[in-house]
Amino acid sequence: MQTDPPAGVSASPIADNVMTWYSSCAQPYCYCMAGSVLILMSRNAVIIGPADTPFEDGTFRLVMHFEEQYPNKPPGVKFVSQMFHPNVYGTGELCLDILQNRWSPTYDVAAILTSIQSLLNDPNTSSPANVEASNLYKDNRREYTKRVRETVEKSWED
Repeated sequence: MQTDPPAGVSASPIADNVMTWYSSCAQPYCYCMAGSVLILMSRNAVIIGPADTPFEDGTFRLVMHFEEQYPNKPPGVKFVSQMFHPNVYGTGELCLDILQNRWSPTYDVAAILTSIQSLLNDPNTSSPANVEASNLYKDNRREYTKRVRETVEKSWED
């Protein structure tokens, strides 16, 4: 990641702990104002909601924890900010295949962050962690958008 990062993405471990990373991105999947930003700081991440989505302008905090078994075991990833999304449990944990049964040691920080960003824009309603959010997303998009916008406003207070 440090020697050959994807365009617009950078990440590096902090000096005293290679399991904790700082990162920033600046491409369509993660850029500020025109998209979203993911910045890792000492296991904390912030996602700025991507433009032209119900999550636009939200500042959603996450925690990423890399255990010693990484990359053979996926990091733990959890939203700290309230999140109303079909694939996010009430605890903030994500239902994301690459963090569970489809994990591969070839996935790096950029792949993880890009997958989380993609999930915001394109939820998997066939495997919901939040059934209410999934049903609203499928059946009542206006109410779903309203509920997401409420969490966006709450995210500014975090």
